[in-house]
Amino acid sequence: MAILHEAELRPSKLELLANWLPTQEWAQIDELAVMELDRVASYRFDDPAGEVGMETLIVRAGDGPLLQVPLTYRGAPLADAEQWLICTMDHSVLGTRWVYDASGDPVYASALAETILAGGTEVEQFVQVGAELQLKPDTTHVRGSGKPGTPVDTIETVEVTRHGDVTIIGAGELHLSIRRVLGRVVDVTDAAQSLVGTWDGQSAPVVLAFASY
Repeated sequence: MAILHEAELRPSKLELLANWLPTQEWAQIDELAVMELDRVASYRFDDPAGEVGMETLIVRAGDGPLLQVPLTYRGAPLADAEQWLICTMDHSVLGTRWVYDASGDPVYASALAETILAGGTEVEQFVQVGAELQLKPDTTHVRGSGKPGTPVDTIETVEVTRHGDVTIIGAGELHLSIRRVLGRVVDVTDAAQSLVGTWDGQSAPVVLAFASY
């Protein structure tokens, strides 16, 4: 499960994306368009070690396409990952957080692989209110196509490449492909397993990512 805090964030998540998205070629978005940036959906994975927060935001700028942005939140810098650092964030409860493009974070790669290949889902989210944990209603649901119980190796290092608006995480023979722009036709081969999602206003499952060897 993911434990969230009632906290003030500086910058906010949409503010940091408004600064970062125009620098990403796949987003095809300019600084004027991001002024209309809106959060459409989000989902989280869990770090078994409890150290890294993982959240994927699905956003839209004006009448543009849906953009998928996986993020990781860390309490200390990730070694040799400067190119994936989006910004540092001041969290009023947890202090300084280092926010990364999750495609360059091995902890996220492991969580994505586990979810896809072992038929996992998003994690439940709880908000810490005083000494109590309150379940946060979740309207975004994702599911991997694999078989529960399938053993999945932990990923220690990643090699990231881009093919159009798909980000590809290489981990040995395994390749994890993240769709950055949603709503376009995507070719998922018979050899691939996928992560699909639904959210408010989107009842038909959308392919979010897929895994292949």
